Amino acid sequence: MTQAMRFCAVLSGALALAGLAGCATTSTPTAATNGMGVVVMHGKGSSPTKHVSRLASTLQGKGYAVANLEMPWSGKRDYDVDVAAADKEVNAALDGLRARGAKTLFVAGHSQGGLFALRYGNKHKVDGIIAIAPGGDPGNQTFTGKLGPSVQAAKQLVAAGQGAKTEKFYDYEGSKGLTPVNTTASNYLSWFEPDGAMNQGIAARNMNPATPVLFVGPTGDYKGLLRVKQAMFNSLPRNPLTKLYEPSASHLGAPSASIDEIIRWTAEVAGKKPS
Repeated sequence: MTQAMRFCAVLSGALALAGLAGCATTSTPTAATNGMGVVVMHGKGSSPTKHVSRLASTLQGKGYAVANLEMPWSGKRDYDVDVAAADKEVNAALDGLRARGAKTLFVAGHSQGGLFALRYGNKHKVDGIIAIAPGGDPGNQTFTGKLGPSVQAAKQLVAAGQGAKTEKFYDYEGSKGLTPVNTTASNYLSWFEPDGAMNQGIAARNMNPATPVLFVGPTGDYKGLLRVKQAMFNSLPRNPLTKLYEPSASHLGAPSASIDEIIRWTAEVAGKKPS
């Protein structure tokens, strides 16, 4: 068994004891030689081995302890747990980074992972949040129109005491259109309630003012995300270290295009952290 596999098994075991799923899947558990640790989360329907892979491996090569997680919105997991359980998966990963010597901790995510990173920063104390082309807002008018029937069906099941019942609901993503989601009504609602945990505007406004945010808004992002980028950034609480970075990149290329800035910004945050 390789070192990476052993770490994956240990993290999986810890999550299983807590009744959770998920695992760091691509990052060998090396020590934080620069004192910093980063949780990395992929986008909707993706995985740790796709668009965030280069980001995770480069940070690790620069001395960061990295946990590159497969989250509930991956192509394999199908929203198998609710938002609160996903929080615990990130908590467990952060504990693992601390055990590897990380003193300054960041949570980074791409696309839906970026939105979840912002939401995580509402509820939990970390040294910084890195939101890369955040998106997937269930409160968006397009989402509410496309997913309204699924949300209503899930609400009816929960109201009838059948929230633990697995049914087919739907997710929505731009050009991909509607895709089926087989999960419980309670899990589904926790992710897709329009005014719930993953509402993009609420997540930005409720960010802990003490937590700086690196908001990566690529110039070639999807049109819908370009339209809301500045307003979303402006709604973040004021923090002298919060920054909007706009690389010349597409939505999918944003994680790789922001590597140098992430390294620079995290070093700046670490350097200004009280000793």
